[in-house]
Amino acid sequence: MTRIEKDSLGEIEVPDNVLYGAFTTRASKNFRISGLRAKPEFIKSIAIIKKAAALANMKLGMLDKKIGDAIVKAADEVIEGKYSEQFILDVFQAGAGTPFNMNTNEVIANVAIKKLGGKPGDYRLVHPNNHVNMAQSSNDVIPTAIRLSVLLTLQPLIMELEKIIAAFRAKAKEYDHVIKVGRTHLEDAVPIRYGQVFGGYALSLEKCIVRLSAAENSMLELGIGGTAVGTGINTHPDFKKTIIPELSKLTGFKFYQGNNFMLSWSMAGFVDVSGALRATAIELNKISNDLRLLNSGPKTGIGEIILPEVEPGSSIMPGKINPSIPEAVNMVCFQVIGNDHAVALAAEAGQLELNVMTPLIAFNLLWSIEILTNTVRMLREYCVSGIVVDEKRCSELLENSHALATVLNPYIGYDAVAQLVKAALAENKSLRQVLVEKDIIPEKYLNEILDARKMTEPRVVDKKIIEDIRDYKKKKRQK
Repeated sequence: MTRIEKDSLGEIEVPDNVLYGAFTTRASKNFRISGLRAKPEFIKSIAIIKKAAALANMKLGMLDKKIGDAIVKAADEVIEGKYSEQFILDVFQAGAGTPFNMNTNEVIANVAIKKLGGKPGDYRLVHPNNHVNMAQSSNDVIPTAIRLSVLLTLQPLIMELEKIIAAFRAKAKEYDHVIKVGRTHLEDAVPIRYGQVFGGYALSLEKCIVRLSAAENSMLELGIGGTAVGTGINTHPDFKKTIIPELSKLTGFKFYQGNNFMLSWSMAGFVDVSGALRATAIELNKISNDLRLLNSGPKTGIGEIILPEVEPGSSIMPGKINPSIPEAVNMVCFQVIGNDHAVALAAEAGQLELNVMTPLIAFNLLWSIEILTNTVRMLREYCVSGIVVDEKRCSELLENSHALATVLNPYIGYDAVAQLVKAALAENKSLRQVLVEKDIIPEKYLNEILDARKMTEPRVVDKKIIEDIRDYKKKKRQK
């Protein structure tokens, strides 16, 4: 069964059992691209704007109260997610998100019509454009909806980051006593404690929260009320300063009025958010790479940490276990970085008074937030919380590393230490063995100088020991 609706292009058949109308029907036929639909938070955000606009227009005497109240009630039901199946449009669609805006206008109009006793499509009662879209344009609604939907979804990501930070802090405390070989250029370097390593991971993610929170604040600046190009055509002079408090009241966010002309085309705020997401992905990617390397083995790699076993690692090699969780994190991070590039290109593509690429920006931002939120949770629950540091393995590698030689520089000089390291490597001996055999430093000082724990923090070199070593070498030469 269908009903006939009319628009500026003529008549079109619309399924009789749907709440959208002619515009959505045309758009659904035109844009069959990805099969991906808008995130629920995005549709919810548009509906919140429709509700706020209706409330503002009623206050200003521009919208009939009976119609306005019906729109508000219909918008409330969309906000609750009651009609999610009515939002059928592909995320890749016509520029500026006009199909998204009209899909919402039509659904809210038809729900309101039913509340007033009419049948869907009887737009004499409530019109999608004249009433639901009053004092609005896709050009100011969609950027505002992106801002609101980002605000609605960023907090869960920040909360997940706070939880994984706490998990790393706990691991730092648990394993602060374990000293490992530091590595630079993938080669042995000076010692470092696992408490310092895990603490560094935690701090890097704390910095990510700072970046995300700063970008989040830029989402509070709104251009709603600017309509088509920022001039506010077809709006009451007080519409802007009326709708923004309504939006703040409905959402709890402290929105403020921005420059409508700039916000019609400038996507810089979204670039800020995307950049902060990219930075978070980069930090998570590096941490995941580290976890994979430190877990490598178990017999022929570094093997200093043991990651939780979450699944068999091979379809052909029995008993093999892979670092599956960090690998998945890597892939998500690559996707977020790619999404950021798409946002950057879309933001740069603004022309004259408008940027029409907002549907792409909305999709990539919200997708990045969603997959990062889920990924951080996964990494914490199935990996970080269950990390075990193999203290015996760390001790073995540290003892056999020649990077401990660095601490000898102040006592016998860089050149002499370099020769010791070469000798140790050539003779396949530990540094301590070579020091004892060559009798360069009095044995009573070796334990103190080669104390790996002391090497993980700044300390003042004992000048008396330096003098004793010089005297010791001098007496040996005199013999």
